[in-house]
Amino acid sequence: MKENKRQLQKNTTRKKIIESAVKQFAINGLTTTRTSDVAGEAGVSHGTIFAHFHTQEELLTAVIEDVGERINTRLHEVAGGQKGFNLALKAHIEVLTEFEPFYTRLVIENRLLPKEARDTFLMLQSTVSFHLSQAIQKEVEAGSMKKLPEDMVFNGWIGLVHYYIANSDLFAPESSVLKTCGEKMIHFYLNMVNYNK
Repeated sequence: MKENKRQLQKNTTRKKIIESAVKQFAINGLTTTRTSDVAGEAGVSHGTIFAHFHTQEELLTAVIEDVGERINTRLHEVAGGQKGFNLALKAHIEVLTEFEPFYTRLVIENRLLPKEARDTFLMLQSTVSFHLSQAIQKEVEAGSMKKLPEDMVFNGWIGLVHYYIANSDLFAPESSVLKTCGEKMIHFYLNMVNYNK
């Protein structure tokens, strides 16, 4: 069914609000950004925010969902396509780099998130785990990776990524920690799980 002009405009405005919220949450924090900041960034009235999202928590949850969908779409392209665990890790780093300031806030402020937003972030991690597990399984079957508990393989990777992100001021104080340290993290991690490619 073709979208009418009004629905198309509504969807465009919603997308603009979400993009603006990603920027504002990254700058001001997930729990301290005001909806008026998002409205100003998006160039819409404050009331327009609430026409699309009834509460600030609903907006935050929608932003996490949107970013999560983009991350998982990229991982699905790689992990679902027989391209290898190392490429899945590289794709994960690349897509996180796109959202690094926002994702950093998610990692650091995770415990402060409202329940629905936190559950959405956990669901994002679960979906990432699924895609990486697909890539791991293919490598184990091919004999290029030893069999390890998949949850530990994923937790080890996510723990490493989150540690670098949460401490970016130590590893890359003036730039992207994922761009600066991503290759080193991948190389170290693959050696740790005895990846033979």
